[in-house]
Amino acid sequence: MNNTIMERLAKGKFVLIAEIGVNYYDIATKLNITLMEAAKFMVLSAKNAGIHAVKFQTYKAGTLAAKKSPSYWDTREEPTTSQYELFQKFDHFGEAEYKELHAFCEQIGIEFCSTPFDVESADYLNPLMNVYKISSSDLSNLPFIEYMAKKNKPIILSIGASNEDEICKAVETIEKYNDKKITLLHCVLEYPTPYEDANLAKIRTLKERFPQCYIGYSDHTKPDDDSDVIKTAYLLGAQVVEKHFTLDKKLTGNDHYHAMDPHDAEEILNAVTYVQKLSGKGELSCLETEAAARKNARRSLVAVCAIAKGAVITREMLTFKRPGTGISPSEIERVIGRKAKVDIPEDEILTQDMIED
Repeated sequence: MNNTIMERLAKGKFVLIAEIGVNYYDIATKLNITLMEAAKFMVLSAKNAGIHAVKFQTYKAGTLAAKKSPSYWDTREEPTTSQYELFQKFDHFGEAEYKELHAFCEQIGIEFCSTPFDVESADYLNPLMNVYKISSSDLSNLPFIEYMAKKNKPIILSIGASNEDEICKAVETIEKYNDKKITLLHCVLEYPTPYEDANLAKIRTLKERFPQCYIGYSDHTKPDDDSDVIKTAYLLGAQVVEKHFTLDKKLTGNDHYHAMDPHDAEEILNAVTYVQKLSGKGELSCLETEAAARKNARRSLVAVCAIAKGAVITREMLTFKRPGTGISPSEIERVIGRKAKVDIPEDEILTQDMIED
């Protein structure tokens, strides 16, 4: 199976995951095609945009939500006010359909995964995925986390709407049964997330608190023109970004209004590449491209006056001038008190062969 996510993370590379979720239902209606055709079309669109992996959501309404469960999203965008009723609209796919989607992803070369929301889907998705994705909504569902952890596959855990003690308990549960490196995704459970609520500084805190984990960001803000949200998240330490994906952001419905489309995805990838170019390697060393400036803009020890051969060099005989092709001013104490091996004219740059050892 394509193992793009974990391979890129292990190499320190950025990962972009398209959260297709159940958005293909509305794309199918818009284009008057089957659900499978719409799902595959979205996968192919993600691949063509350069996205590294696609993710779906696998659930049945009856095992996910009680019939009286209220909505928590923007009902101006998604008018359904019952979670159970909403999930009923989008729970038609089962094991056979996800096997077909997995095969298609393998065929075109993009990694497939889907968030399981019950034990049955966790079981049949297991041979189809390299990683398990656990939703923020299941962060406190420790028995379910334990069940997936025992599969001993890498786990990506969203931590939206959680406190530190809850995150620690979830991580401890995974680590108790699983020796694979965990990925924690900062996430804000507001749909959409206002920019002022993005709280991206939490990414840096997660890196400090959980150094044994990869850190990423599950983004629910509306795409901004310059990808500033994602660029900031990346600079703060988010190595992987998961974002809802659509082919039409104007569609009403579950996750279109805060999703990225293929153009947004391309912009995000270009923006991160540009930030990476600006960031460089971070080594505390002179760049090769600075060599000429280093040589000519730095200073050398220069004779203030003519120094006769055999004269003892004093501090008053020396000054500092460009270029830095001679003895560095940092070595002045080594030069003072030594004798001139040759006549040194006034304003001459001192070099090692002019003074006695």
